[in-house]
Amino acid sequence: MDISRDRPRTPAARLLALLGWNTTSYVLMSIFAATVLLIIIVWWPLAEDYLATADPRYPLWLQMDWLLLGVFALMSLLIMARPDLKADARIVLIGLAGGLVIESWGTQTHLWTYYTNERPPLWIIPAWPIASLAIDRLYRMLRRVMRSQGEDLPAFGRAPDRTARHDRPARPDATTRSAWAGVYWVVFMSFAVMMLVFVWPTLDKSLTLAALALVALLIFTPTDYRGAVLTFVAGSGLGYFLELWGTTRACWTYYTLETPPMFAVYAHGMAAVAFWRVGLLWETMARRLGLARPSKPIDSTSGHAPHTTPETS
Repeated sequence: MDISRDRPRTPAARLLALLGWNTTSYVLMSIFAATVLLIIIVWWPLAEDYLATADPRYPLWLQMDWLLLGVFALMSLLIMARPDLKADARIVLIGLAGGLVIESWGTQTHLWTYYTNERPPLWIIPAWPIASLAIDRLYRMLRRVMRSQGEDLPAFGRAPDRTARHDRPARPDATTRSAWAGVYWVVFMSFAVMMLVFVWPTLDKSLTLAALALVALLIFTPTDYRGAVLTFVAGSGLGYFLELWGTTRACWTYYTLETPPMFAVYAHGMAAVAFWRVGLLWETMARRLGLARPSKPIDSTSGHAPHTTPETS
């Protein structure tokens, strides 16, 4: 009998367990803080202009950007939850590359512009991998909620032990797969229509045509209906607050002048799905080339193979 399990843990230990923090969490948070500090130092004139907006005649707490602080705090807590440096490094690399592509498309076609008129501004690119890490954690939370409601899924943020019979995720039945497939097609076809309407003024641009082709490819080649829908929901949820802050502070402005346009919110969900699919492709190619050992699959937004058999089969 393990007596240590019966000992009550301290409140601090219980809080850390609830938040999912470990030693790697502090390493990741240190890298995050260092990145923010580096951006401030390199683009100090922009930070200086922002600080100059403070008016000494009013209390500081009235001038604090609470939305920005709230989003920053939420993302900080999320990225520290049960991190995996190997998987997270992949998410960061994909987020950096994907963010650069998306920002280049949007700013070059003037779908949105930044207050600095850069196309795109390099200081915004690091925000994409940070958001990708936060979306990965939100996705895991959604899977955990589903598991608590009866779905036979792996433990939150951990790989299932496929050598243990009790830990093998059950294949969803036909009814469940059909339900998720129905939700998938409604969500993603609606997004496709919304995207076409939003980008219509730039249909003569090659970058827009390439973006439409990529989205169509992703939508019509589903690998996991449930994973795609949950990733889309997680990305859109975080995307709303990011877009709300950016557009209401005039950091960036869409050609429609909406604050924010709903397409921009859902586009974060679609971007999250695209990054997730790239992560799966990365893992598959690495294994086929012998660059990665077969390992226990974990949450698919982490860039590893999905932990259930694709529901489309």
